[in-house]
Amino acid sequence: MPIHETLKKAIPDAMRAKDEVKLRTLRSLVTAMTNEVVAKKRKPDEFLTDEEALAVLKRAASQRKDSIEQFEKAGRTDLAEPEKAELAIIETYLPAMMSQEEILPIAKAKMAELGVTSKSEAGKFTGMLMKELKGKADGADVKAIVDSLLS
Repeated sequence: MPIHETLKKAIPDAMRAKDEVKLRTLRSLVTAMTNEVVAKKRKPDEFLTDEEALAVLKRAASQRKDSIEQFEKAGRTDLAEPEKAELAIIETYLPAMMSQEEILPIAKAKMAELGVTSKSEAGKFTGMLMKELKGKADGADVKAIVDSLLS
């Protein structure tokens, strides 16, 4: 079953379980996906492909992470907690990301293949690596590994 459809079908279960956080999160995700469908000039009752749905999920997760970071910088843990709860729910629908230990050998191989030696080539190297690891690795982890290899 496509991710978009799975999320829609999970809403009644969250209602029955009286899980307000999950219900709020699922509703916001389904709304974001419906908006994406409409933005792609399709009918609102159509479903996104899994690839399109994953893009929406990643965007939602990224927004939650940014919010958490901003709230914690401002010392507002009361506002960061609900965001963390929503992020945990969103992450259950995302595929598992590679760890830095798993990214390192791929990065070293790509570095040798491209002949990257200086920090001035970091942007190009990171771009090529992200293209290869598309959807499998977090950009922040890839950047950290590139920085460590080129320092």
